[in-house]
This record gives sequence, structure tokens and C-alpha cells, in this order.
Amino acid sequence: MYEVGDKVVYPHHGAGTVVLREARTVLGVEREYLTIRILHNDMTVNVPVDSAEKVGLRGVIDEETVLLVVKALTGGGTVMPKNWNRRFKHNRDKMKTGDIFELAEVVRNLSLRDHEKGLSTGEKQMFVKAKKILVSELMYAKGMEEDETAVWLDDVLAGVGVKKKTVKAKAEPVAAAANA
Repeated sequence: MYEVGDKVVYPHHGAGTVVLREARTVLGVEREYLTIRILHNDMTVNVPVDSAEKVGLRGVIDEETVLLVVKALTGGGTVMPKNWNRRFKHNRDKMKTGDIFELAEVVRNLSLRDHEKGLSTGEKQMFVKAKKILVSELMYAKGMEEDETAVWLDDVLAGVGVKKKTVKAKAEPVAAAANA
């Protein structure tokens, strides 16, 4: 299923690279394990191959899906609970799914809330974590470096929730300008 060198996503931790696939005996039972190196938080995760699907391990999205993620990031916000701890739990549960669109929704909604009303300390930490997890997958999907991808994501989010204003230039009468 997954081989060394494959880019994969481990829910709630982000994207990484399978660096090792080996058989191990744990508590007298031999199983095959994947060792996944998650770059953005300097973490190594070991996942039994036969449990990979159950824990939500999946491959990194492709370029076409990146366009759909951008669409999700720039779409309108969803109605969120007013109570911050219910909102926090709602967002945490979405992040745990490992679904890129659920994660993009969390990032978008927290970005909108940050621009409109500000975020609680817990939500700020969640926003940073959600963005890092999203960047970790997008960098592989887009073939970019992590820092470059983070800047790209911030640029995408900069337009979220910003109403476009048309600025009209003040026209000077031609005669007044000619006399000056």
C-alpha cells in the first residue's frame, strides 16, 4: 500500500514522508510498520500497516485538488457556535478527521473570525496548528518549500472575508487644472 518515499497525511499531525517500512515483533506479535517523518513539527510516527486505513492515513492531494482547497479557503464562512469552547471542540473534531477540506474550512473560519473579532488564546494556537498542518500537505502537493508554501497560504487567506472596495478618484475640473 505505502512504500518508502511516499508522501502521506497522518490526521491531526500533518503530511510527511514514509522513511521506513519494516517488520517488528511487539508483545510477541509480528506486524509490519511504517515510519513516517513529519517535517513541519519534527515528529516521527510509527503506524502498523494493517491499521493505516483505520487511523486515517492517506496519500497527499494532487494539483487538481489544490485548486478545490483554494476554493474552500476563499469561500464564505460557515455558521459557527457563538460559545468559544463549543467552537473550539467543533474545529478540533474537524481537524482530527484528516480530511483536507475539513481542515481548510477550519483555517478559513478561524481566519475570518480573527479578522472580524479576534481569536481567543486557544483558538490562536489552533489556527497556527491548523495552518501548519495544511501547509505541510500543500507543500508536497505544490512541490514548494515549507516557508514558501506558508507565504502562499497567507496570501490566499489575506483575501478571505475582505470586501472589495472600489476607490473613485476625485476628478479635477479640466479648466481649473489648466489655469493652475
